[in-house]
Amino acid sequence: MEELDLLKKDWQKNENSFEQVSEMEIYKMLHKKSSSIVKWILIISILEVLLWTGISLLFNTDDYLKEVHGEAYIEYLKFLTVFNYAVVAVFILIFYKNYKNISTITSTKQLMKDILKTRKTVQYYVWYNLGMIVFSMIMGFILAFSLNPKVHELTLNTKVFTLTILLCGAFLLLFVGLFWLFYRLIYGILLKKLYKNYHELKKIDL
Repeated sequence: MEELDLLKKDWQKNENSFEQVSEMEIYKMLHKKSSSIVKWILIISILEVLLWTGISLLFNTDDYLKEVHGEAYIEYLKFLTVFNYAVVAVFILIFYKNYKNISTITSTKQLMKDILKTRKTVQYYVWYNLGMIVFSMIMGFILAFSLNPKVHELTLNTKVFTLTILLCGAFLLLFVGLFWLFYRLIYGILLKKLYKNYHELKKIDL
């Protein structure tokens, strides 16, 4: 049984009980748990950025574009990369700010507001990442079909081209689906616990 449930059980005991748990003690427990959850959201988002940075270093996109005579797209992709890192950096800063706000002792109402704000921020972060994955993969397919001679040859045969498009679409759905499951598993569990804390705080605030 969770520590919070034990506290609530003690709280509901007879009023004459020697050790009665107050609302403030339950609030402190929820505050501590919420702060820990938001800290993990911050840590995971930073680790995710480091992982993607490590993967990008393994693949040299510039060399590939030069090989297929697509030098014109190099600057565009660099701009897209900088833009993406800038947006992710903003999200991480917001996560850090949310963590600092929740870590500070505040009123029950303020803690509830901070929890809802953090929950929305994480949801926006997940949808942004999924959107960038879809956009990046579609751009990759377009560049491959338009620049790579071997891939471009597939467009000459209607049946082969249609089959290739279907396979690319299936791969895109599979890849995005796997990432959606990853985000659902990692961030979903944390958000579920955070939202549970919100409901417990709501009971105290009544």
